Amino acid sequence: MDKRHIQEIKKIITKGRVLSEPSDLYSYSFDGSFGTFVPEVVVQAKDVQEIAALVKFANRELIPITPRGQATCLSGGPLPVKGGIILDMTAMNEQLEINAEDLVAIVSPGVLTANIHKEAEKHGLMYAPDPSSSHVSTIGGNLAENSGGPRGLKYGVTKDYVIGLEVVTPQGEIIQTGGRTVKNVTGYDLTKLIVGSEGTLGIITKAILRLIPKPPASETVMVIFDSLVTAGAAISKILTSGILPSKLEIMDQASIRAVENYEPMGLPTDAEALLLIELDGHLAAVRDEAMQVADLCKKVGARAVKVPQTQSEKAEVWKARKLVSPAIVRIKPTKISEDATVPRSKIPEMCQRLQEIKKKYNIHLVVFGHAGDGNLHPNIIADKKDKEEMKRVEQAVTEIFQAAVELGGTLSGEHGIGTMKAPFMEMELGKAGLDMMKRIKEAWDPNNILNPGKIFSEPGQKLVLSE
Repeated sequence: MDKRHIQEIKKIITKGRVLSEPSDLYSYSFDGSFGTFVPEVVVQAKDVQEIAALVKFANRELIPITPRGQATCLSGGPLPVKGGIILDMTAMNEQLEINAEDLVAIVSPGVLTANIHKEAEKHGLMYAPDPSSSHVSTIGGNLAENSGGPRGLKYGVTKDYVIGLEVVTPQGEIIQTGGRTVKNVTGYDLTKLIVGSEGTLGIITKAILRLIPKPPASETVMVIFDSLVTAGAAISKILTSGILPSKLEIMDQASIRAVENYEPMGLPTDAEALLLIELDGHLAAVRDEAMQVADLCKKVGARAVKVPQTQSEKAEVWKARKLVSPAIVRIKPTKISEDATVPRSKIPEMCQRLQEIKKKYNIHLVVFGHAGDGNLHPNIIADKKDKEEMKRVEQAVTEIFQAAVELGGTLSGEHGIGTMKAPFMEMELGKAGLDMMKRIKEAWDPNNILNPGKIFSEPGQKLVLSE
């Protein structure tokens, strides 16, 4: 890019802003993962017609465009690895419309996910996907990454609640996919193709989301275990009992101790694992299910079961889970958050494999997360200044991915592929499967201008965490 290009961009963007000062560019060079890549210009967009004109210009001039929300991404999705334009979508946040009769929300991509939750609840409704970053992440970012969250166990992930999109194609055309109806089988399902495509196929400028009635009641159960593997067995037992919790989260001993040191809450620091279970539905039903879950866990070998009785007690239990991330980075400053996911029946075996990897590479590995859907969230705590430790971490992460795939699982349950997992795609998909995805990308974006360097690795590319 040269000054001529930037001047042309400034002519196109009249309702948004164009930033080219070094201080602005550096503030857009990172996300929640690893690596620093400085863009050549930043565009804060507010108008779909201007975005379409910008993309048309970039496609003609072969300039890369990387869409970006709040950059909470943990896989490198919004990093401008090939330079070019960062398209900041956060200012495009005007529309948040709830249609209670149609059970839909119509939203701009820059709207915070938590605000959709709040608006839906005013109508007695619920937007089910609840990524942990929902208070800071945009719905556009969630759509690009197909985000999940604790409620994914019962309610599914982002793609299960998207019924229509407005998208700017790599050629700068504005298209509509899906619509406002729950049933729609008109041709290929482009909506599902674009959700989770990480900005590589199109730029989402509007979404129609499906809402559901909010359950009237919920119960929480906390279960204490002396063995992580036994906790894994209890998860399998609960899920095959006919009970489907709305949330089923796990905390291993390292995360329990980290939280207790960070903010003392009376957690059992001698326990190897905690399960936090939420059941939702009608009051009588969830109370009965809570008793059944308690009995099942005791039979598997739980040390103790606690059922909080008041709202404040329930909130305290879930606060412990929320505090894990800030608590563990006090141990060491660098957190590598993975989301390899296995079938539910393989949860106990994956727990065992994680313990073996922890010992083999002598790393500080913490397991917490959405255990009920096999999304165990092994987090490694390290110090990126320690080169030797980071090399061991790289080897451990590779082995975690191998273990998940060998057990019939996947590299990513909700964080996306981005740059972090691109080198491992063939491990899961095979050469032919990966080639089919590449052909879709080439057909949609022959000039490879939309978020290049993501999902598909460069020849010889490897996971590098040490700088």
